[in-house]
Amino acid sequence: MLKSKGHIHQKFLRLMGNSFALTVVEENAELAEAHIDAAVDEIRRIEALLTTFSESSQTNQVNQQAGISPVQVDREVFSLVQRAIRISELTQGSFDISYGSIDKSLWNFDLSMKALPDKEVAKASVRLINYKNILLNADDCSIFLKEKGMRIGFGGIGKGYAAEMAKSLLIKRGVKAGVVNASGDLTTWGKQPDGTEWTVGIADPTIRDRSFSSLCISNMAIATSGNYEKYVVIDGKKYSHTIDPKTGFPVTGIKSATIICPNAELADAMATPIMVMGVRVGLDLVNQLPNMACIIVDDANRVHTTRNITIR
Repeated sequence: MLKSKGHIHQKFLRLMGNSFALTVVEENAELAEAHIDAAVDEIRRIEALLTTFSESSQTNQVNQQAGISPVQVDREVFSLVQRAIRISELTQGSFDISYGSIDKSLWNFDLSMKALPDKEVAKASVRLINYKNILLNADDCSIFLKEKGMRIGFGGIGKGYAAEMAKSLLIKRGVKAGVVNASGDLTTWGKQPDGTEWTVGIADPTIRDRSFSSLCISNMAIATSGNYEKYVVIDGKKYSHTIDPKTGFPVTGIKSATIICPNAELADAMATPIMVMGVRVGLDLVNQLPNMACIIVDDANRVHTTRNITIR
C-alpha cells in the first residue's frame, strides 16, 4: 500500500528476503504508485537472476556446473561478477562472492548454537572460497567455477545493485528525487519537496533503533555492515555473522562499518570487507579511494572515521 505525505510517496515491502522502502517525490499520487511499481518489478527481475533459492536462476546454474563446465549468463550477471572480482582484488579477498561454498551448518547463528566449531573444521570449510577460481570468458559471456562444490552468492552486493538499478529506472521515468532503501543499503537523488537535503541516521550498534549521528546524503549512497543484527553469544562472547573468508571464523574488533559513496552497489560491497580487514587497514584502504568515506565503531565503542568526514 502506498503511503503519501504531501508530495512524498512511500511503499514498504519485502524483496530479496529483505525489507525495502521506496520513496519518490511526485505531485500525482497515481503516477507515484506507477513509478514505484515499476521499480519493484525491476528489483524482482534482479532477484530472479541472482537468487540461490531457485533452481532455475542463472546463479544456481553456475553453481550446479561448478568443476564441470562453464555456464553462459546474461551480460548483466557477467558484469556484476566482474565488478565483484575487482572488489575482491581491491580488498585482498576480504570480499569474495564464492563465500557461498561455506557449510551453513558450521555457523547457523541461532539459539541451538552452544559451542564454537573446531578450528580445523572451520579452516577446511573455507577451502573452496577463492575468487581467483571464478573464471570469466568475455567472448561467450560464461562463468566457470574451477572447483567442484564451489558456490557463488550475491548476499554482499546484490541489495546495493538492486537499489542502484531501481534508482536508475526511476530517474529514466522522470522522477526528480527519491530514496531506495534496501534494508539499510540506500541510495538517494534530488532533494525533498521543501528543498532540504535527504539525511540519514548512523545506527548505534549498542542500542537498537537509536542513531548516534546523522549525515546529509543527497545524491549519495550509504551501507552499513554490523554485528548487531545476527550473532550468537558463546561463553559470554559475541560472534557476528560476518565470517572471515580466510579463517572460517567470525570477525571481531568492529561493531559496525558504514560506507558513504555515490553508488549503492559499491557501498554495499565495501562495508563487509572493512569489518574483516579491521580498523587500521580498513581506514587506510578507504582513505586511498576517491569519493568514498567510512565510519567505524569498534568493540570498545570508539568511533573512527576516514579523513574526509567529521562526526559530531
